[in-house]
Amino acid sequence: MKYTTTVIIGAGQSGLAFSKHLSHRSIDHVLIERGEVANSWAKERWDSLRLLTPNWQSRLPGHAYNGNDPDGYMNMAEVVRFLQGYADSTGAPVQDNTKVISVRPLDGGYVVTTDRGEWRCRCLVLANGACNIATAPKVAQALPGLIASITPMQYRNPDQLAVGGVMVVGASATGVQLAREIQASGRQVTLAVGEHVRLPRLYRGRDIKWWMDAIGMMDMRHDEVDDIRRARRLPSLQLVGTPEHMTLDLNALRGMGIEIVGRLSGLCDGKAQFSGALGNQCALADLKMNRLLDSIDQWVTANGVAAEFDAAHRFAPTAISAEPRLNMTLADAGIKTVLWATGYRPDYSWLHVPVLDRKGRIRHDGGVVDAPGMYVMGLPFLRRRKSSFIDGAGDDARDLVEHLNSGLHRAAA
Repeated sequence: MKYTTTVIIGAGQSGLAFSKHLSHRSIDHVLIERGEVANSWAKERWDSLRLLTPNWQSRLPGHAYNGNDPDGYMNMAEVVRFLQGYADSTGAPVQDNTKVISVRPLDGGYVVTTDRGEWRCRCLVLANGACNIATAPKVAQALPGLIASITPMQYRNPDQLAVGGVMVVGASATGVQLAREIQASGRQVTLAVGEHVRLPRLYRGRDIKWWMDAIGMMDMRHDEVDDIRRARRLPSLQLVGTPEHMTLDLNALRGMGIEIVGRLSGLCDGKAQFSGALGNQCALADLKMNRLLDSIDQWVTANGVAAEFDAAHRFAPTAISAEPRLNMTLADAGIKTVLWATGYRPDYSWLHVPVLDRKGRIRHDGGVVDAPGMYVMGLPFLRRRKSSFIDGAGDDARDLVEHLNSGLHRAAA
């Protein structure tokens, strides 16, 4: 049995940022990582993936991108090198290639059992990420056996797919990116679209992420939002990082020959049923995008800097077929593969502490978990809108380490 004040589970950006702030306060700790630093970036992403955020926005406490392409987008190998370099520069005490088997409460602290021994700690940080397990809806169980069923965590590139049509279910960041790549490989793609967040890659000459940062949108706190539960469930942004800074919305995908249909609402005897609400979903996404652009224009005007940027403009509404398809016999349409880009969830299968709700989500208030000395990092809108991005880890970690340190001092008093 080994002892330390704090055990951090996970050595990605969230765990490393937390470690940096703990070290700054001289609080002893260890990071337990099932693989190596940035394991999920290295081993659980498709080959062509790049960050959705520009390189300049890759910022961690005391560390930032310093290459020659600040407006580009890191590929996965570059992200891994960035995070490994951060771990090395901070001297993070990482115990890598160590699998957590269980976490149990004991005497006001926790016992963390791994395949390399046990740790006893007073505080525990869950920084193992929000995307450990790809989720698929119950309807996936009705897919005919002759049609391949895969998730983004199993997908690497189009070459692994059978020749034939592909239905991508889900039109958030993952869905639109994979639909584009697979269509370009020569396979006909059908994209099933539900609720989504449409954004341009560039607006008035700047990256949309630059604007969201400048107007303070990414720093919006969890306690400033009327419905934080809904905010945490919103789909990821329809963005892609490419050298040409392309906008990847439904109009772009339709222009590539991808068929756009409504949300997949049912599967029966090899026949797919699609929601008839596609038009409403697209209109709502267009409305929300334009509200954001209005906010940007108002910020430009209020700060008297209009001369520094391109003129304001608006994008064409999402175009859909006058009568979008409501059903499809998969075999007749030549569908050989269905890719479920329908979201991810964390893996807490080893966590034997009563802090999960009935849907398996961890109960927390801005990262402070409903258990003594326990914290969570890296979840969507944890403390700020930017919490799940590399750029958000530092601020969240600073706040939570302050809370943790205060708790230690109270216990010692």
